[in-house]
Amino acid sequence: MSFKAATHRVIDAAAELGLELSVQRFPEGTRTAQDAADAIGCGVAAIAKSIVVASDQGAVLVLTSGANLVDFPRVEAAAGVTGVRRASAEEARAATGYAIGGTAPFGLATAMRILADRDLMLFDEVWVAAGTPDTVFPLEPRELITGAGATVADVAQTAG
Repeated sequence: MSFKAATHRVIDAAAELGLELSVQRFPEGTRTAQDAADAIGCGVAAIAKSIVVASDQGAVLVLTSGANLVDFPRVEAAAGVTGVRRASAEEARAATGYAIGGTAPFGLATAMRILADRDLMLFDEVWVAAGTPDTVFPLEPRELITGAGATVADVAQTAG
């Protein structure tokens, strides 16, 4: 299957970490967690959203269950930063090298702190964006967290 350069960057970065990704493309798109869940046929909670937040000390990537929302005060406490807010699309792309909806935790444009929602550990497999808003890959949560160099923390609140 032919993928865009951003997806190849994810695949190559993961391979350097010893991870072989099984990337799948969904032409209807996987831009949101719900879009991804619908395309894949899984529950939205099994989608690992990659949310870029800005802080006074720089960008932080938060990996969270698709059923949860990022809790900014908890991110501040877990990352030891201040002034956390959702990054703009431009800030997110500059920090990660990926468009919103396709942000992967591998092959990032800049080094940044990565936090992972503890709820991701509830799943045998989660689905992660692969560099574009229409590509994803499944991965065991421990492999995702280890490969991304993420710290597991209570950084989310249940949506609803």
